[in-house]
Amino acid sequence: MADHTGRVLYKDIVPYDTPTSLTALRGPATGILEVPLTVHWGPRRTFDLDDPRDVHAAYRAIVREGTTAVQEQLLNADVLRRLWPELMLPPRCRNIWEDRFPELAA
Repeated sequence: MADHTGRVLYKDIVPYDTPTSLTALRGPATGILEVPLTVHWGPRRTFDLDDPRDVHAAYRAIVREGTTAVQEQLLNADVLRRLWPELMLPPRCRNIWEDRFPELAA
């Protein structure tokens, strides 16, 4: 997709992976979660899933940057469903996920 100047913007082509299904998400719902450097390259890579700010930051990073395998390993389906309406995601990323899993958009 090109903008009005004909340039292709990264936000329009960045690849976003999705899990094979929401039932394949087998990550923990509580406790400490460590995400790989490929998902979050910030100063810390561990997140407390019992802290609302941490769980939002971790899930945002995993949804945006995680491969299918990483998403299925680290995301928890119930937590994802609960957080989904509040997750700050790029519009294209959200659309890809909601097209694949319409129950998230409901």
